[in-house]
Amino acid sequence: MSEQQSRPDEEATSRGGGDADRFAGTKDESLRSRDVTEGAERAPHRSMFRAMGFDDEDLSSPIVGVPNPAADITPCNVHLDDVADAALDGIDAAGGMPIEFGTITISDAISMGTEGMKASLISREVIADSVELVSFGERMDALVTVAGCDKNLPGMLMAAIRTDLPSVFLYGGSIMPGQHDGRDVTIVQVFEGVGAYAEGDMSGEELDELERHACPGAGSCGGMFTANTMASISEALGMAPLGSASPPAEDQERYDVAERAGELAMDCIENDRRPSDILSRKSFENAIALQTAMGGSTNAVLHLLALAGEADIDLSIEDFDEISRRTPKIADLQPGGNSVMNDLHEVGGVPVVLRRLLEADLLHGDAMTVTGRTLAEEIEELEANGDFPADDDIEADFLYTVDEPKEAEGAIKILTGNLAPEGSVLKVTGDDAFYHEGPARVFTNEEDAMEYVQSGEIESGDVIVIHNEGPTGGPGMREMLGVTAAVVGAGHEDDVALLTDGRFSGATRGPMIGHVAPEAAVGGPIGLIEDGDEITVDIPERDLSVDLSEEELAERREAFETPEPQYEGGILAKYGRDFASASEGAVTNPRLTRDL
Repeated sequence: MSEQQSRPDEEATSRGGGDADRFAGTKDESLRSRDVTEGAERAPHRSMFRAMGFDDEDLSSPIVGVPNPAADITPCNVHLDDVADAALDGIDAAGGMPIEFGTITISDAISMGTEGMKASLISREVIADSVELVSFGERMDALVTVAGCDKNLPGMLMAAIRTDLPSVFLYGGSIMPGQHDGRDVTIVQVFEGVGAYAEGDMSGEELDELERHACPGAGSCGGMFTANTMASISEALGMAPLGSASPPAEDQERYDVAERAGELAMDCIENDRRPSDILSRKSFENAIALQTAMGGSTNAVLHLLALAGEADIDLSIEDFDEISRRTPKIADLQPGGNSVMNDLHEVGGVPVVLRRLLEADLLHGDAMTVTGRTLAEEIEELEANGDFPADDDIEADFLYTVDEPKEAEGAIKILTGNLAPEGSVLKVTGDDAFYHEGPARVFTNEEDAMEYVQSGEIESGDVIVIHNEGPTGGPGMREMLGVTAAVVGAGHEDDVALLTDGRFSGATRGPMIGHVAPEAAVGGPIGLIEDGDEITVDIPERDLSVDLSEEELAERREAFETPEPQYEGGILAKYGRDFASASEGAVTNPRLTRDL
């Protein structure tokens, strides 16, 4: 094989000398790669492999695909070639034939606040489709799925579930926090700085300094935003080894994790351990419990519903609220708090939170994991190996106990009412007892709402309503960190609410309600709201409503005209046509949307 790129603290090595004794001679007949590597009739196929440097030993080994979305478009993914190379080394050393192939990524942060953000959720589907296609077409036996930016993670997990090949999920790791004015900062402070600048509360010089120091290198955004939320959840689901989510992107430990992922993929092949053997209703309940306990991104609601659908596991949006009600919030990371993923890593990572939940009987310890051991057994193994500290030895002001939590309930709330009959999603970053009544300020797209916020016209008590930004209406269900951060930056974190049929970034904070369903484009009530209508947001009662009678809503519905699709051709039109409701995970898989 050709030489790999060198990684930090490691010389470049070549592949091809791994121990393939378990697979020596004739390949296991259960391996589907035999379709392209065995028999005289496959001589042309082997010739193609040999052109790429594969030898006899490789061709007698299981083929393990390593889909890699490395790109120079985002710091989340700029280093993934090195991460993937470490996984390739692990596969090769364990006797496999690693094959790396590419797939796309979209930088959510760079597309944020622009028309380009419509591509973000669509990229989740394209990633899943492309990995499924390549692994199917090239007859691969297993996968190590590499992921960096937000939609990479659910896209890769969806592909693993669809193919049901032995699979290990591998996160690229988080960026380190930047330093500005003596404090840790992340990209969210830059977005909020835009609002502060518009209000005259931050100078142009300070915003410029903040911009230059917030993102010091490679890795996904540092707080408990979408990428770190989904990476943490991958451990709770059992699709990634415990402790693999938190090592920073540019730390040697990240490459050690990657190499072990490659080795583990070979163990999964040998033991025929597949996603269908790992994922269950219990594992999804564990994932939701972790999400709510850590104050994870609202996007995880969308993605977990999509993953459950792919796995044919019954999960509904109401389950998130039920689990959140019984699961206290015990981690206080950005955006609600001040700490970042690296802070959690330094005290033991995600397993520290999982252990506290497990000991409080808030997790299913018997749920299976990718190692072949249960979640409880994995935690016990980590403790026995001294891989993370005893609970009494952990000192971290951002971690709480179940008995004395940050909040009595988890951070994720599902609100219903006459504005959201199919539900809406809120992540509480402030007061659990938040109640708000105010007049609607209605906008048909994010740009108009942003102009309103930055114009200085925003008033205490407002309820900003942005519709036609749902999966179908957008299309693509844009994230709106730009406008939500501008509201907070303008000093209205607690006295202005915002609701939309679109989405928010995991970095969003304040009373921002997204995923309102049904969406406006399919006749949902959010599309019937007019300026001045009185809106109520009641977190304790889980209510999102407008002060209109059923008769008034019916009259408006009768006069409602379905908006014309914004795109007539191309990928935006195709996926806009195919998306299901946000309450169903905004999936596009025909098997899942046929009866919706």
